[in-house]
Amino acid sequence: MARKIDEERLAEAYNRALALEKAGKFAEAAEVYREVLAIDPDDHGGAAVRLAAMGFGEAPKKAPDAYVETLFDQHAEDFEDILVDQLGYCVPMIMRQRFQALEIGPFERMLDLGCGTGLGASALGDMAGDITGLDISEKMVEIAYEKELYDTLFVAEAEEFLHDDGEEAFDLIIAADVLPYLGTLDAFFSGAAKSMAGGGILAFSAETLPDDVLAGRDYMVAPHHRFAHGRTYLTESLEKAGFRTVDVTDINVRFENGKPTPGYLVIARYCEA
Repeated sequence: MARKIDEERLAEAYNRALALEKAGKFAEAAEVYREVLAIDPDDHGGAAVRLAAMGFGEAPKKAPDAYVETLFDQHAEDFEDILVDQLGYCVPMIMRQRFQALEIGPFERMLDLGCGTGLGASALGDMAGDITGLDISEKMVEIAYEKELYDTLFVAEAEEFLHDDGEEAFDLIIAADVLPYLGTLDAFFSGAAKSMAGGGILAFSAETLPDDVLAGRDYMVAPHHRFAHGRTYLTESLEKAGFRTVDVTDINVRFENGKPTPGYLVIARYCEA
């Protein structure tokens, strides 16, 4: 049975932690975020991610599913206005430009992981015959459904979906703005390989940080509460899963407080064993 959460107590503690964090009182904020986790172990507010960002906890292996689902459900209606118009996000169009420059495609079956409201299908729809979209946020999928851009849509967590045996193989899998919510990548890349036709293409964006900040770590939670990954970790993890890196492009993933967020657009080909 699901544990009943004291919503009033949770809201009070979470708002208190946020106020302390914003005031720069990180040690005090950390104590209250631990209270939040005790009240809500599923972590709908992303307390574990915030603890890691402040340096008061190890980076989790991924952002909690409950947190990601809640975050995007809350912003579904104004998602495109915030991400595209305000933050300058255009990763799907960068993917399209790289595919065209490298003369990759067209594709028979495309899987859009973390499809959101349909930006990936809008940018790449004419390059694929059949398009499947997937997102953990039901409200995001509802908006994507209304646009009639996808042949099939699922509400599911990406790694679980990729490791499911129910789907046919895809020759294109894209993951725009998915890795910033994942830390370790073995399960994600191995799942992509499992869902991929031989010779298929995996394309994704990732955020990063300067070398002196990453300090040799494979990944970490950045101050903006999303995961940043090292380039070597990305390429070595791909190789381990059976992919050959085709192209890595330095990109600005989005603007954050008026400043660019550095990252990579990675294109890899699955080499069937």
